[in-house]
Parts: sequence; structure tokens; C-alpha cells
Amino acid sequence: MAAKLKKGDTVIVMAGKDKGKEGKIASVDPKSNKAIVDGVNIAIRATRQTQDSQGGRIPKAMPIDLSNLSLKDANGKPTRVGFKMDGDKKVRYAKTTGDVI
Repeated sequence: MAAKLKKGDTVIVMAGKDKGKEGKIASVDPKSNKAIVDGVNIAIRATRQTQDSQGGRIPKAMPIDLSNLSLKDANGKPTRVGFKMDGDKKVRYAKTTGDVI
């Protein structure tokens, strides 16, 4: 099945402890059906000190299920994503407004 949400999309969290928050998708894992969203589902992870980082208790964005995310449309409201043919090209569109994403 084609991925309806992609890296760089602005999404709104629909369920869970971060319900109502919004952020940009950093990465998507279609195999496990999860995405990492900046500023959402933050957990504190203890990391060892390296040459690059100081180490300690570092906040890290954890994966969130794609079913709990909804794309933010031009009006700032959550919308579902559909596919349609635009000429000979397959495009994503917002179901609430019908606008091509």
C-alpha cells in the first residue's frame, strides 16, 4: 500500500499523550507503520558520553503509529489523504478541501 504520509509533511496527533500537538515528520518506517515526528512523543534516554556528545539524559523523539497522525491541510485542520490521477500522474490530495498536496 502506498504511504499516505511522507517525510516533511506537517501532521497533527489525533490520539495518545500528545493529542492535539503538531509537528513535521522526520522519518517514516512503512514496514512497521510508524513515523518519527519532531517534538512529539518525547522520551528521556540515558546515553553514554562520546567524542561528539556530552552524554547524560537526552530527550529523543520516539516513533508514533501512523494511524494516530493526520495531515494538516491549508486551513490548519486535520484531513485524510487520498490519491487521484492528475493527467497521467498519481497525486495525493486532501479529502476535506480537495486540494492537491
